[in-house]
Amino acid sequence: MPMVAQQWTRSPRKAAKNTMDCITLAVLVSVSQVWGAATAAPMSPEAVRMKATVEGRSKQLVARLNKIQVPPGMTLTSPADQLDGLSSVVTLLDGYDKLISDSLNVSQVKAEISWLKGYLGQWKKGRCTEAKANRMSNTGGALQRLQSQQGFVLTVGMEAMARIKDILTRMLQNMEYLDKC
Repeated sequence: MPMVAQQWTRSPRKAAKNTMDCITLAVLVSVSQVWGAATAAPMSPEAVRMKATVEGRSKQLVARLNKIQVPPGMTLTSPADQLDGLSSVVTLLDGYDKLISDSLNVSQVKAEISWLKGYLGQWKKGRCTEAKANRMSNTGGALQRLQSQQGFVLTVGMEAMARIKDILTRMLQNMEYLDKC
């Protein structure tokens, strides 16, 4: 039985449809890339500088806090403070800073905390509307608990420093906290 060579041909109509499908797909992909780039909010040079400054100072402060001797067995109990943007970071730094006693002999740490909360506070004033800047979410579970135990100056101060270190570590892992008021 002789083999008959079959020739596969496409109809011109199918070829045109396939070409149109490829062109449509290429256009859609291009448009989506342009749209994504156009809608992404670029950071201003001031925001880039602010984040770089905050990151550098926060890393220094965490390194300084790591050097402080904590009592054996001291661990942070739940709940961790909720970070809900710039306002909560500033509020928590301020609250914990006030709980650190001068008798702990950590004046350099207190100065760095004060500088950081002041710097972030100025950034907040310039970027956040009053309503957003003054809203306070459920940030201070642990802060409120410590504020009620101020009679235990050394223990409260040590835990306050540990909480600040925790806040800064989480903020360093997600600097986008500073993008929200």
